[in-house]
Amino acid sequence: MTSEPAAPSSGVTVVKLGGSILTRKRERESLRPKILTRLAEELATAPGPIVVLHGAGSFGHPDAKRFHLAEPPAEGGVTAERRRGAAIVSREVRRLHAAVLKALVDAGVNPWSVPGSMVGRNRSGVLDDLDSAPFADALAAGVTPVSFGDVVRDDAWGFSILSADTIAVELARELPARRVLFVSDVGGVFEPGASHRRVAVPLVTAELIDRLRPSPGVADVTGGIRGKAEAMLAIADDGADAGLISGLSDGALSRALKGDRVYGSWVSGSHG
Repeated sequence: MTSEPAAPSSGVTVVKLGGSILTRKRERESLRPKILTRLAEELATAPGPIVVLHGAGSFGHPDAKRFHLAEPPAEGGVTAERRRGAAIVSREVRRLHAAVLKALVDAGVNPWSVPGSMVGRNRSGVLDDLDSAPFADALAAGVTPVSFGDVVRDDAWGFSILSADTIAVELARELPARRVLFVSDVGGVFEPGASHRRVAVPLVTAELIDRLRPSPGVADVTGGIRGKAEAMLAIADDGADAGLISGLSDGALSRALKGDRVYGSWVSGSHG
């Protein structure tokens, strides 16, 4: 169940900057400052209203995994360790969020922070309610709402993880959005098991998702590439275009914001 604010002007684009492009996910709390600066500058070129979301990367995933925040409490109740883990991860993701806000301000964007924990609530690790009104209000006021994957209250588990990918799916439906862009450190979804040079699969389908597996060796509590592909398909089911593109290619985000279908993996709204 979600709130139903008055929708802002049409043409909203939701951009999710993945933790994999903003941070070095194998190094704890390791920011990629030059990439963040460039992506913020590309976001500043958007011709219409945008909502910016970002992942946690190495600022949140390792401790979210260590404290098992994406899993039910082992003892069946909220433990002191789980509360401690929620506090630690909350602090970590806000350090990254502050860096994202600074980069956007420096690039000329007027960001407006909307923490995930203030608008989302889970039940058993699954989103139960997202209040989209603060996003619509920010857009109506002419500023850019910025949110992120966060630790949120969970009516069954006490605390759990709300992914920015999940927020993107809900906002695409509620605002609504015309396009959702997932910006990653890879150039799309790759055919699983391919031994030749990896090429992005241009069209995301349910059959492709069934063949995807989690990426080994990286702490990720939000589903990885498979989770993003599932989010893209859900977004398209609700009528918006969705694309997974690389943030390592200079100008790709700028072109995608202007409507180009740049190199990557895509799915059209209602699969048209």
